[in-house]
Amino acid sequence: MTSQNTAQTRTRLLLALWDLGGTQQEVKKGQLTKRIVSKSQKVADYQGSFEELQNQGAIAISKKGYSLTSGKGLEVLGEGLRSGDFKFEGTIVGTWAANALVKWISQIDVAVASADVPVNGKGALVKLSKGIASYNEFKSVALEVYDKLNQNYNLDDLVPIYRIRREIGDQITREDFNEWVLEMQKNDIVQLIGGEMTDITPDKAEDSITTKLSGLRYYAKRLNSAN
Repeated sequence: MTSQNTAQTRTRLLLALWDLGGTQQEVKKGQLTKRIVSKSQKVADYQGSFEELQNQGAIAISKKGYSLTSGKGLEVLGEGLRSGDFKFEGTIVGTWAANALVKWISQIDVAVASADVPVNGKGALVKLSKGIASYNEFKSVALEVYDKLNQNYNLDDLVPIYRIRREIGDQITREDFNEWVLEMQKNDIVQLIGGEMTDITPDKAEDSITTKLSGLRYYAKRLNSAN
């Protein structure tokens, strides 16, 4: 196997792992190998690629599966996809690969400084949109946003949840935001409070949080134990 083909194999492996949600959860070994290992290949053929990516810090490997590191892993994947040498082998590209590339393209920001871009376009800067890929990362961002809103608008430690959600924006899905805010309450980092909101509107209510036991919660209050 040539070095070029090895690089393509690693990029294809990372793309499959990313598409399977490897930045948010561990992907089972069988689930990943089913995508990347063709009928004419063996799992052992990929052992070198797995080891090299692990040594790079791009992926983590456990007994049950693989996960993609949100920092280094995405960086290596992005570099691989932008490489002029990257291409799919054979005459047929799997549907998963095509769909994964479409999803990747939909999540990148393209910034072109026209004055610095030569005719061949090599001056273009392409980078992955900053996305929040883990609970710990979300907790850090959410608390930073909470403190900023609380201080800038004198909210007396009761920060509207809808404002936190909108401040974080499309860095996270609505489902993950809901799940991780509730997780922060479970871990005694914040308290979610109901009560009344004088300027409530349907869209603000929708961007708040609904709990199973207590119903709609409008505000978040950071607890002293938060860290």
